[in-house]
Amino acid sequence: MRILLTNDDGIHAEGLKVLEDIARTVSDDIWIIAPEVEQSGKSRAMTLTDPIRVRKLGDKTFAIRGTPTDCVLLGLLELMGDQKPDLILSGVNRGQNIAEDTSYSGTIAAAMCGMQHGVRSIALSQSRGFQAPGSLPWETARHWGSKVLKRLVDMTWADNVVVNVNFPDRAPDAVTGVEITRQGFRDENIVHAEQRLDLRGDSYFWIGYRGKLSDPADGTDLKAIYEGRVSITPLHVDLTHESTLQSFRAELVGDIGK
Repeated sequence: MRILLTNDDGIHAEGLKVLEDIARTVSDDIWIIAPEVEQSGKSRAMTLTDPIRVRKLGDKTFAIRGTPTDCVLLGLLELMGDQKPDLILSGVNRGQNIAEDTSYSGTIAAAMCGMQHGVRSIALSQSRGFQAPGSLPWETARHWGSKVLKRLVDMTWADNVVVNVNFPDRAPDAVTGVEITRQGFRDENIVHAEQRLDLRGDSYFWIGYRGKLSDPADGTDLKAIYEGRVSITPLHVDLTHESTLQSFRAELVGDIGK
């Protein structure tokens, strides 16, 4: 099995080393194509107005001066030759990708790009900040990631689906199980901007997240992570809201046409 690894935290991220350990439990044919520098929050951005530089670090390892989507595209279209990967793994992200985080995430976007080009893709993220602020229990991702991956590679799912895996921020033996979840949504916005002054007295802004917990419904990725379970969520790129689609068809189109 040929596996392509990528991420949005950059080629030197610790989570990418953890991902390689996970991938090598199922295959020895591992390719790594990741951003030269951190690209968190880039979502599905592609570099269309600048050249993309590629730095070869090894026989199957490349650093890309671009986004996670750029990495996957160059891997599939150029760097890996005629033989596409059988699987793309994106991560392991430094921090959770749950609820509305998924629409910002470069980790998820890389998996989406792989799916769009016909390659089964899985995104993996290690949660942080819930149990012990600032901690990142990489051994949890390494231990549970190999267990989850070994099961997923033997399964099939729809061609338009990517699998989003999140590990709780607790020790491996403190994880309370694995749950198949749906994407949740927080009951308040946790993104904020903080204004600061540089050494010349000029203002700038730093955008980040507040750590406040929400009150999620059962069965969501949020609830699973809060309660210490590994969350596995099937995602797809179709953002259509079906009930509103039907109501618009029934109520709006006819009125506009009058």
